[in-house]
Order: sequence, then structure tokens, then C-alpha cells
Amino acid sequence: MRVGLVPAIFVVLTLFTASFVATQSTPAANMADAADAFLGTLTEEQRAAATFPFDGDDRFDWHFIPRERKGVPLKTMTPPQQHAAIELVRASLSTEGFEKSQTIRQLEQILFEREGRDIRDTELYFFMVFGDPSAHGTWAWRYEGHHISQSWTVINGQKVATSPQFFGTNPAHVREGRLAGTRVLGFEEDTARGLLASLSPALKTAAILAPEPPRDILTSNERDATMQDDAGVAYAQLNPEQQGVLWSIIEEYATVQPEPLSSERLDKIRAAGLDAIKFAWMGGENSGEGHYYRIQGPTFLIEFDNVQNDGNHAHSVWRDFDGDFGRDLLAAHYQDYPHQLADD
Repeated sequence: MRVGLVPAIFVVLTLFTASFVATQSTPAANMADAADAFLGTLTEEQRAAATFPFDGDDRFDWHFIPRERKGVPLKTMTPPQQHAAIELVRASLSTEGFEKSQTIRQLEQILFEREGRDIRDTELYFFMVFGDPSAHGTWAWRYEGHHISQSWTVINGQKVATSPQFFGTNPAHVREGRLAGTRVLGFEEDTARGLLASLSPALKTAAILAPEPPRDILTSNERDATMQDDAGVAYAQLNPEQQGVLWSIIEEYATVQPEPLSSERLDKIRAAGLDAIKFAWMGGENSGEGHYYRIQGPTFLIEFDNVQNDGNHAHSVWRDFDGDFGRDLLAAHYQDYPHQLADD
């Protein structure tokens, strides 16, 4: 009997161990492992180009336009290096967020076929690592190119900040070719327009701040997100169905990040209070007309615009007023560990 029990006990212990190990997997740990694996594939020269001090200025120098960038681009990597780089992106986003990022890159091929310019390139997407990725350390990394700028900051291997978060698409609606019908930010646009259309005349008047939209998102690539005017329609003014629609838009932006980071975002918004969240619109109300909207709460700002190229070129961003680049988490960290260096 004892001999017969050994395999069964071994199986139980093995399953328990596997279950315990699985529960230890966190976004921070996954990112650290993937970043280490990626850096391990690079040559000495590439690694020098890809890594930066955590406390340096480069960590805050972000943008979503085609421009000269630091870091290492996919274009200069070998296939194994590219695979490791993309696995780092996969480890840092949810499945939905990863798919958005991959599709946005593919849209660059459409622009190249239209324009023939070298800046339109599916492999001109850059990787920058700030500090030393580790299971218990404080470090950051950014994935960036045209219409993608995603920043993650890891504090003590536990807390993760996930903003600024930028996704853009050109075309916003692909109307021909192999990607015909693709609308990477279609839900974000259509659901917000549907919410606007559902408002009573009085609430719609309050929501529409201007007949013409701004040329772009108002915060642009500012290092500190600026709270916009407290204008628009408040969550508290909406009926339950409309409140659900507004919340679904917020969720769409939040859930490009993996669990539990997306839930932490939404919990933070709830804790700050839903009633004061404002929905505001500028520009045309109909599909194809240039427009802009924002959703702003006490702690966060979402901006969306589809103005350029006759309303077929969209930008979207999530900003945390205190949390961009992990500022709030770092402040708490330094308060708890005043003598510990950021990249220990």
C-alpha cells in the first residue's frame, strides 16, 4: 500500500508545485524574464544602444510620430532577436493589446505602398530598456514607433505603471487590399459616437464643446499630462445604460494591459469616484467627419481624435495624472526606501 501511494503523492505534490509556480507569474515577472531574454540575444553593440540609465532623461522622451529614435529597431535585428523582442511586447500587453500593436505595425506597409517613403516601415519600431530588468528591481522599458508608444515602469519587481499609452492608426479604416475592413480603433470610435447620439438634446449640448475638432490630441507628447477643462457631460448625469456604455469605452482602453494591471487601473478609477468623470466631444457627429473626444476623471485622461486624412487617421492615448512613468509609485517607493537606488 505504501509503495502504491508514492506515485499518487508525487503526482499531487507535482501538481501543487506547478500550481504554486503558476500563481507566482505576474506581469512584472513576465516582463523581466522577457526583457532579460531579449537583451541576452543582442550583440554588445546592440545592447549598448538598447539600454539606458533608469534615472536619465531619455525615459521621458516619448512620441508617436515618425522621427529619429534611440534604442534598437526591429529592422536591425536577426530573426531570433526579433522573435525575442516581439515576445517582450507580448509579455507586456494583453492578447487584445498585443493584436492591436501588431496590426498597427502592418498598416505601415499600406502607407509605404501609397507614399514610397522609407519612414513607412513595419520594422522601424524601437526597444529601449531603462535600468536592469530583474525580479525584484526597479526598471522600465518602452516600445515605440509610428503610432505606437507604450511605456512600462516596474517598481521593486511588484508594482507596474503602464502609461503613457498611445495607439494610432492610419488608415483608421482600411478600405481596400488584404487588410480591407480593418479598424484597429473602431470600437473606441463607434461606441463613443453612439454614446453621443444617445444623449438628450440638453446633454448633447453640454457634451459638444466646439463645432470643430482640435488638430490632434491636446496633451500631445507632453511629459506631464495636463488636466483639461472640467467640461462635458458627467457620469452622474447619464442614465444606467449610458453609464454602462461610457464604462465600456474606459474598459476598452484599460484592457490593452494584461491582468491584473487592467483591473488595477479600473479599481483606481472607481476609488476616485465615477460621478465626476466627464465625457466631452468636439467636431462632427457623423462617421467620416473629423472629431475628437475625451474622457476625464480625477486620476486619468483618455483622448481620441480622428481628424487627419478626411477623418481616416486616428490617435488615442491614456494618461495618468500622477502615474505616468510610474511617478506616483516611485514617490511611494522612495518614501519607504529613502536610501535605496532606483535601479538596485
